[in-house]
Amino acid sequence: MAVTMSELTGRPDGPPQPLAAGVLDTIGSLGDRLALDPFEVILRRARLGGFARNGSTSAGGATRLLAAADGWIAVGLARPDDLDAVPAWLGESVDDLAAAVRHRRVTELVERAVLLGLPVAGVGEVRYDHGPVVRRQTGHRAVAPTNGAEGMRVVDASSLWAGPLCARILQQAGAHVTKLESRHRPDGARLGSPAFYDSLHSGQSEHVVEFRTTDGRRELHELLAAADVVIEGSRPRAFQQLGIDAAALLATARPRVWVSITAHGRGAGAERVGFGDDAAAAGGLVTWDDQGPCFVGDAIADPLTGMFAALAALDGLRRGGTWLLDASLARVAAFSARE
Repeated sequence: MAVTMSELTGRPDGPPQPLAAGVLDTIGSLGDRLALDPFEVILRRARLGGFARNGSTSAGGATRLLAAADGWIAVGLARPDDLDAVPAWLGESVDDLAAAVRHRRVTELVERAVLLGLPVAGVGEVRYDHGPVVRRQTGHRAVAPTNGAEGMRVVDASSLWAGPLCARILQQAGAHVTKLESRHRPDGARLGSPAFYDSLHSGQSEHVVEFRTTDGRRELHELLAAADVVIEGSRPRAFQQLGIDAAALLATARPRVWVSITAHGRGAGAERVGFGDDAAAAGGLVTWDDQGPCFVGDAIADPLTGMFAALAALDGLRRGGTWLLDASLARVAAFSARE
């Protein structure tokens, strides 16, 4: 039986929890603007993976909502390094994570996690203050408008869900997509459902680059410089270390639109690590009952960000000029959860 949004939201031993009408309206509006079923997009991974509602544990099982002394936090421990970092994060060996954080303040927990690269966020820490994607028209080059993505060259240097979904939507709008991966760090989504991975990447070209060598970095620069649209999901520092500057490429090379997808944006939170579930919680995109917050859907900030980023990219192409798009998972979640 098909999984619905409400059936994927709530306690595993309780009834499904409905989403607020405003959230449903925001999601529904994406369908009209992108000519797709946004609910099917959001629920696709859960349906293919057999996920069910899991309350204060994410549908995928890696992220938990925990009570702190003055609020709630979302803690993601999907990677082996995350588990290894927990003693350093809390300053002690931990047998019961919920008990260990209960008497600590949210700010302290988040600040220490940021230093260690742990995906930890305070529930509702990000407030809605503008649109879901920050759009900066660089003004470096006079580039004529296009008829959307038809015939555009897209290089997708992102991974997991949000960035690849953005690329997939542009592909369906007529773009040619090249999926770019590091030889030593391939897309982690390859370790999950093959059907889900194929739903994002079928029909695309693939290109693997050795990022660790001078020749490889030169090849990377050439690939990005020859694209009309670049999509990436790295913290800004990672590309800087590879000698890649988004603003410089927009000013001097072919790219018209650069889509930067991060957990917490390119500003003060640029070096924070985050994923779909903890970023959704950061934006307040959760439901509440008498026991506390519950996750909404499955890593919902990822597909929402992919769709909003695709809309912004298509808009940039149609307007002309060159654009740097800052698509933050937490900001998209806060926009979607706004009252």
